[in-house]
Amino acid sequence: MRFTKMHGLGNDYIYLYENDLDKNIDKSDYYYSNLAIKLSNRHFGVGGDGIILIKDSSKGDFFMQVYNADGSKGEMCGNGIRCVGKYVYERGLTNKTKLKIDTMAGLKNIELILKDNKVTDVKVDMGKPMLHDGSTLNLTKCCHDLKIDGVTYSVMDVSMGNPHAVVFVDELTDDLVLKVGPLIENNPFYPHRTNVEFVQVVGDAKLNMLVWERGSGETLACGTGASAAATAFMLKNPQVKKVQVNLKGGILNIEWQDNNHIIMTGSATKVFEGEVEEDIIK
Repeated sequence: MRFTKMHGLGNDYIYLYENDLDKNIDKSDYYYSNLAIKLSNRHFGVGGDGIILIKDSSKGDFFMQVYNADGSKGEMCGNGIRCVGKYVYERGLTNKTKLKIDTMAGLKNIELILKDNKVTDVKVDMGKPMLHDGSTLNLTKCCHDLKIDGVTYSVMDVSMGNPHAVVFVDELTDDLVLKVGPLIENNPFYPHRTNVEFVQVVGDAKLNMLVWERGSGETLACGTGASAAATAFMLKNPQVKKVQVNLKGGILNIEWQDNNHIIMTGSATKVFEGEVEEDIIK
């Protein structure tokens, strides 16, 4: 099985194009979930935050399916979708620079930014931010308190097609992301679990962020998480329309357009290609 390792600001996945896979593979969710667990292991597999499977689509140019490192499925991945754009363009699967990518969170429009015919950055229309139940985002309804180990946290819930719990803090610490993050992710308040962003405001339109991703743990970056965090900030500061989000892996630029769509722009990087031994993927 051939694969491509790619990352968006250190949020790394193993990319597979289904048409290239052995025809004898059953291609079921069960198979791909177990494959994600095996390949994501950084000691016994390729290593990554999960796998992203690229398929043909009747609705868009391509379909992407995210399988997290624990085998669970993700609705959408902002860093991953940028890499999907780079993958399909540089492999000659398309010559378009504006693509519609089908996801479990619906169709997403992306625009490839080229240099010497290589994709360096990708602009993604993340759609309209919503509440977790799919209703219109509202400052009052998205805010609530959550008590974790005797400490009360003020949380803002934002959906970017997948759920996010945004927590603004004065200082970012490892204890927050590594200890409090998983407790919020698995809190009964979120029956389907949630991604968790801890955010520190460092300027009029600049945020520092640590992220605990549902199903993957701490990652160096999260595109949907950065979009959710920036949305939460701009919801509280409506005069701001563009925000820079600083993550461990780099910078994402987020814009809230007049049509209420969130636009995310960031890099996409190919690391290497390889081949997995048959014994590992059985």
